[in-house]
Amino acid sequence: MLTGTVQWTAQERVIHGRPAAEAVPAEMERIGAKRVLLLTTRSLTESRLVREVTAALGDRCVGRFSDIHAHSPREAVIAGAALAREVEADHLLTVGGGSVTDATKTMLVALWRGVRDVDTLSTLAARRGAPGLAPLDSDRMRMTAVPTTLSAAEFTASAGITDVQRKVKLSFSHPRMAPVAVIIDPAATLETPMELMLSTGMRAMDHAVEHWCSIRPHPLTDGLALQAMGMLAAGLPAMKARPEDLEARLNCQLASWLTQAGSSHLAPNGASHGIGYILGGYAGIPHGITSCITLAATLEWNEPVNAERQRAVAEKLGRPGGRACDVMRDFVKSLGLPTRLSEIGIAADRIPELAQQYEGTGPISTNPRTVRNADDLSEILRIAM
Repeated sequence: MLTGTVQWTAQERVIHGRPAAEAVPAEMERIGAKRVLLLTTRSLTESRLVREVTAALGDRCVGRFSDIHAHSPREAVIAGAALAREVEADHLLTVGGGSVTDATKTMLVALWRGVRDVDTLSTLAARRGAPGLAPLDSDRMRMTAVPTTLSAAEFTASAGITDVQRKVKLSFSHPRMAPVAVIIDPAATLETPMELMLSTGMRAMDHAVEHWCSIRPHPLTDGLALQAMGMLAAGLPAMKARPEDLEARLNCQLASWLTQAGSSHLAPNGASHGIGYILGGYAGIPHGITSCITLAATLEWNEPVNAERQRAVAEKLGRPGGRACDVMRDFVKSLGLPTRLSEIGIAADRIPELAQQYEGTGPISTNPRTVRNADDLSEILRIAM
């Protein structure tokens, strides 16, 4: 008998298909936000999208913060929280991808708990998979997200933040970290470089595949994962072939939402995600790119224990009967993205160093085929070379 507990986040609404400049002020009016701090990246701060959203907010926008870099460093979290206090913001609005979203979610934690330095922030981090912070009555400030990539960070109540001094990812979790609303506007992705859109789409594919192949599959995540795989298999090549096709972009955005709608606590991720955290935090590789490389390698290494389950992956990608690892690798190649560590400048002699970063926790510890130690992890990394 299947037993378990499904815990939803505190996310209230997902608005899809409406222009962000129209939906954002309507949402701020709905929740009663009067002093909104807009958070984005330097690459987007002068974009058409940010200009339009800022203009639509009018006097409600009390400031902008754009000093958020890839992998969401702790320092950006503290700086953003400090500005939110300075301008007396009552709501945070993100326009950007996963790094901006994760940083802003963690800014909420800093604001709720009165954190003003990186070392104190780190004390609130949880081991991956462990319970997050318990909500307090005072944890009232929330955020709204306008995503510009397919990372799907806006649909979770957790965040990965980088301790750049130690080169490790820290995990933060709180039920109210999830944006109170997400505004999915396909036009909001038009200024995002195509490689970033496609690679974050592969991150969404990684979520779907690892949920489907999870050590604890669940009917909810199974259905969502299969649907998302099919939508991404069709949508990503369509977006690449027709960059102005808003329907293809929206379908990919909806698919990325599906990969997180069931929450990873139901069906834990595996080694592809865990290796991605190592490559991201320790080696500075963007998470979309890590998924392009680690997913096929992990499928190949896991094949002895879940080959039957993997058949559905190959089928959803249009090659029934093929090996999922080969089909996935070919799919990534067709998008013009890297499939090997060697393609992104990581040589084989770095494998022992990377494998030693595994400390026995996180998604690698819930991989379908047990990863017993650094030697096992090295095997997956060698496949990825």
